[in-house]
Amino acid sequence: SDVKVGVLLLNLGGPEKTEDVEGFLYNLFADPDIIRLPPPLAPLQSLIALFISKRRAPKSIAAYDSIGGGSPILKYSNEQAQLIQQSLQSRYNLPVQTYVGMRYWYPFTEEALEQIQNDHVNALVIIPLYPQFSISTSGSSLRVLQEEFAKRPQLWGEKKFTHTVVPSWYDRPGYVQAMADIIQKELDSFSAQELDEQLKSNPIAKHILFSAHGVPQSYIQAGDPYQEQIRKCVQAITNLLPPEQNGKDGVKVHLSYQSRVGPIEWLRPYTDDVLPQLGAEGVQNLVVVPISFVSEHIETLEEIDIEYRELAEESGICNWRRAQALNTDKTFIDDMADMVVEALNQPSQSVTEACVANNVGLIDLDDVTVEDISSAGVGGVGGNDQLLLQGFSSGSATSSNGGANTNTNQLMKQANERFYGRVAIIFIAAAISIEFFSGQSISGIVGAGVHVGSSVAGSF
Repeated sequence: SDVKVGVLLLNLGGPEKTEDVEGFLYNLFADPDIIRLPPPLAPLQSLIALFISKRRAPKSIAAYDSIGGGSPILKYSNEQAQLIQQSLQSRYNLPVQTYVGMRYWYPFTEEALEQIQNDHVNALVIIPLYPQFSISTSGSSLRVLQEEFAKRPQLWGEKKFTHTVVPSWYDRPGYVQAMADIIQKELDSFSAQELDEQLKSNPIAKHILFSAHGVPQSYIQAGDPYQEQIRKCVQAITNLLPPEQNGKDGVKVHLSYQSRVGPIEWLRPYTDDVLPQLGAEGVQNLVVVPISFVSEHIETLEEIDIEYRELAEESGICNWRRAQALNTDKTFIDDMADMVVEALNQPSQSVTEACVANNVGLIDLDDVTVEDISSAGVGGVGGNDQLLLQGFSSGSATSSNGGANTNTNQLMKQANERFYGRVAIIFIAAAISIEFFSGQSISGIVGAGVHVGSSVAGSF
């Protein structure tokens, strides 16, 4: 039969209007990949999700109201899909149908798959809209596909359907060039007076802060490639920008991680620590670059543009610039189209192979026996505990002498984190039960409820 090609773009999704916020939060927290309960509490998953989403909704609604009442992530994802389709047609004479599948809001990934079936697509290129792979973003979306393909082999089996995944693309020349072009535009916007003033307090006239979304440190210890890919990506972009040197033409690059939540250790340095530090070093001219995102959403429009800008200005960084997300940048769109063509002409990589290659296979929910609770990072797979177990085994196998002491300390720290997680979730469950049956609010428990799940709620 004739080959009919489709392209599926994966993203997390977000509420489009205020009325969607609570439902969006419920979908996040009802997912055991986001809040994992010990088996005795598993039946309370939906009740806990309802409780946390209702408690969290007012704060999240206020954040979305500050950026216009909803997330623009679907708007940009749809535009990207349409433009990629047009680029493939005009530049390669390749007719394809493009689809967008969201993890936690409409259109859900499952809906996209249904449309793909209705359109009789039999060759699918799957691209997560995250340049760098993380178990907490691309991995989470790919797991949904893995489960759907496994549940319905009669529809998605190899005899009827083929697919390939591009799990990460942080080092593609077109993507790197597009990022460099956007950053250079902001660097060029500093006036001669601003450059002169900057040199009075810092020997380098222009500074760039790449702000990447954070993930728990335990993910990295267990083999999540995210941090390494972020570093390589930043270096590739930096190579296309002016060099670090004293004077008006010099540019110094910094890297930090945003959006951490809770007491556990996330990737450092934190953006809200770096900004005051830069201010103390006399930095006035700063371009902030959201490196983990290819479209505007709440973490760029609210967290960076409002919260971090205010912090920066309080710290003395008076000439703030923010590099826009790629959105519909033509260089970026054409590079995505090139990626599709290359994927079609290279050996395929299945969803399962992509998960295993990037250590998503370490988190097998079917085999979980440890009664631990985790709250994942942005849209995370909630696999903290299994990741920690993997990190424990690999650490103990390779450590010796001083390394053994380091691993022991790390194990103790991580064990304490899991213990406090258990305590928090038990108190949440108790609070929910009391409120549900008595109708009385226990305000002291609300903070714990928000804390456990807010690592995702604040992200989109």
